[in-house]
Amino acid sequence: MFEQNQIWDELSLDEEEFTPKQKKIITAAVEIFAEKGYAATSTSEIAKKAGVAEGTIFRHYRTKKELLLSIVAPMMAKMIAPFVIKDINRVLDKNYDSLEDFLRAMIKNREVFLEKNIQLFRILVQELPFHQELQGQFKEHIAAKIYTRMEKVVRHYQEKGDIIDMPPESVFRLFLSTIFGHLMARFFILPPDQWDDEKEMERTIQFLVKGLSPNE
Repeated sequence: MFEQNQIWDELSLDEEEFTPKQKKIITAAVEIFAEKGYAATSTSEIAKKAGVAEGTIFRHYRTKKELLLSIVAPMMAKMIAPFVIKDINRVLDKNYDSLEDFLRAMIKNREVFLEKNIQLFRILVQELPFHQELQGQFKEHIAAKIYTRMEKVVRHYQEKGDIIDMPPESVFRLFLSTIFGHLMARFFILPPDQWDDEKEMERTIQFLVKGLSPNE
């Protein structure tokens, strides 16, 4: 269960811009959206958990979707984007001798990030495919900013002979889809007793390295 202060720390919003009732509404919405999903959550449930009248929600947010966007959009703009770019740059700015070392650092970096922000990330993952507004925010704040850096990394390992001659955007897509699939299994699909972090990470790395190697 979320503590209200934890929600506001993770959202990285200016608390002074919100009334006490808004804070309760957002805290309750994050908790229920993460647990049940946006579509299965009613505003009456949010109001009950927040301890406010349902009409209070609509005085602050015209629709349930506006409430969702008020949580997820700033989460990407103010929390995920700066920290993702900053954290990934820590990986991208280092010179790794091998593609394996780079991928290992990348996966570990994302695992640490998700462990700290798992509930908010769950909302993003659940709702991103269904809301064009969120997709636009994601492309603006994350995908476009990361791609230019990743393209340089891909070309670096292609020049070293570690990656097959393939358009960098295709390599980037394969990196993302494979690593994202690994993280989804790790955090959302398989129970902890069926997951071995080190072994699964090495299997993921070998899958990418061997699949992208010019020698395979």
